[in-house]
Amino acid sequence: MAMTKVEAAKLTNDLLMRGVIDTIVRESELLTRLPFTDVTGTAITYNRESTMPPVAFVDVGDTWTEATPTFTPVTTALRILGGDADVDDFLQQTYANPNDLEAEVVGSRAKAVAHAYSEAFYHGTSLAGSKAFDGLARLVAPGQVVSAGASGGDLTLDLMDELIDRVRPGKPDAILLSKRSRRKLSALRRSSGNLLETDTDAFGRRALFYDGIPLLVDDFIRDDEVVGTSAPETSSLFAVRFGPEGVAGLEHGGIQVEEVGALESKNATRWRIKWYCGLAVYSDLGLARLVGVTP
Repeated sequence: MAMTKVEAAKLTNDLLMRGVIDTIVRESELLTRLPFTDVTGTAITYNRESTMPPVAFVDVGDTWTEATPTFTPVTTALRILGGDADVDDFLQQTYANPNDLEAEVVGSRAKAVAHAYSEAFYHGTSLAGSKAFDGLARLVAPGQVVSAGASGGDLTLDLMDELIDRVRPGKPDAILLSKRSRRKLSALRRSSGNLLETDTDAFGRRALFYDGIPLLVDDFIRDDEVVGTSAPETSSLFAVRFGPEGVAGLEHGGIQVEEVGALESKNATRWRIKWYCGLAVYSDLGLARLVGVTP
């Protein structure tokens, strides 16, 4: 069963754990939407849908042709993400509200976890020497990539529509983009006589939409990619379906917070935040990427 971190926070009675999950999702626009599938074991093997079966109109008496979708077996291993947070015993004992100090220290580490997952979500690699999982830039199928130009080019509304059309059936659940790309898209809509639609998200914050599709702005989408002979100044936009028809996070046991205990080497108590996590693309058609967008 796939569940977002927002829903997971509602189901836990551990106030410290709930605070950590809440901190992580508030720190990441992505994690408010991304569903997670619980994995048993150290890896998951699934069939990734590559093509949909063709269909056709037929007359009475025609022979019907059987067709099946094309699948590619994929195995994705879980990775270990986390870190330790030390709470100084002197400050803990003398602080006006010890729970506030503890929550502040652990919450700071939780933000770092959110940042690390978001970075890997887009640009992670499982190549030798890396301990992360493959991100969207490596998982997107070649046929699902839209190019702004051999060496980059301007963002246009036509390119936006082409990016959206690569995700099928239906529309993407979200478009992921950098702040720079968001500013450019807003300028394009204004110049065409239309503004981006606005609404509120799960936390009551103002959110933007393009053609009814939520725009999730993420600082971890880089504006310094190189395409062809371009300078390191291009960016990518991603159109995604969330869940079993597209992109989903993987985890085992969810985000875990445990008290390691008192340290021998210093006057402090250690807390550990750990997350056995990964990323899966269940369908090639549920993810598309626009590359080479220049400033």
